[in-house]
Amino acid sequence: MIDTKARYIVQPVIEKTAGVALRTGLSANQMTVLGFLTGIAAAGAVFAGWYVTGFLLLWFSGFLDAVDGTMARKTISTKFGTVLDVSFDRLVEAGIILALAFRYPDLMWAMLLLMASILYTVTIFLTVGAVADKKTEKSFYYQPALAERTEGFILLSLMILFTEYLLFFTLLFLAVELITAFQRLYMAKKLLQEEEES
Repeated sequence: MIDTKARYIVQPVIEKTAGVALRTGLSANQMTVLGFLTGIAAAGAVFAGWYVTGFLLLWFSGFLDAVDGTMARKTISTKFGTVLDVSFDRLVEAGIILALAFRYPDLMWAMLLLMASILYTVTIFLTVGAVADKKTEKSFYYQPALAERTEGFILLSLMILFTEYLLFFTLLFLAVELITAFQRLYMAKKLLQEEEES
């Protein structure tokens, strides 16, 4: 939701960074890999118990992820770049959750439920993107909903920074993902029915 509604606020900084990166010779895919490595470093920091470092690295990786998309739109966007971007995003999120799960094994059950809900929500998102005729500025149909990348980062950040309330924030994240899944299913039904009838 925040990505869809408030992206314009940070877009000038993203545009400027993308322009600098392109002038230095970096490609969008290289930026994607850099964002991924930063995100995995964030997971490593969380696993080591360096929570503030993990938090900062996570948000920097998210910023780089936004920059790579802008770089792709300024040059030639490739289908492989989209695959790399979306799949690496999920690995970063999974890395943070796994790091917390291994640090707090007594709460692993809640994080397994969270991972399952993210898997289901992302499956709906990608399937609708693949079958919908409608296009957005991204290289596939982007289905807006309650939980987008920024909401995920906010909830992951709360899990990282306030580990004394880890169960609460994990279950909150789970609830948000389930609402998002049902929201996307409902919107998908409407969109795909309209396409079939037209």
